[in-house]
Amino acid sequence: MKSRLLTNPSEITDIIKKCLFCHVAMVDQNGLPYVLPFNFGYDEGVIYLHSSQHGKKIDILKNNNNVSVVFSADHLLRFQSEDVACSYSMKYRSVLASGKAEFIEDPDQKMIALNFIMKQYTQKEFLFNLPSIKEVCCWKVRVEKIEGRVYGY
Repeated sequence: MKSRLLTNPSEITDIIKKCLFCHVAMVDQNGLPYVLPFNFGYDEGVIYLHSSQHGKKIDILKNNNNVSVVFSADHLLRFQSEDVACSYSMKYRSVLASGKAEFIEDPDQKMIALNFIMKQYTQKEFLFNLPSIKEVCCWKVRVEKIEGRVYGY
């Protein structure tokens, strides 16, 4: 069974909306990969993320803002013969997106970003107090390239 490439934007969005988290890959100052899981929000080709104002990921992104973001859902182990190891595989749906991380400084824009993140998990909109907004680092990735893959479905 071969994986199937997805190019339909609505199918890709459906996979992203199913995910509870994504993995963001970046490259550090020594040229080494660095990958972290994140909660996220997504809207029309923009991935919204938040984190602490400080730390390794922030240092990396300030130096090199190129990122890849991976979403993966609907994992299911399958096999043709229970006694043959090589007959096992994993069904999945996944999306790979790439773009550049952009830090969001404006408090109103941060609230928008945080609400996209909250909508991913609650479908509700929230009000945020200014001290909280100032403390959090919000950033977004405008998707420059995106593709989906499905295997086994």
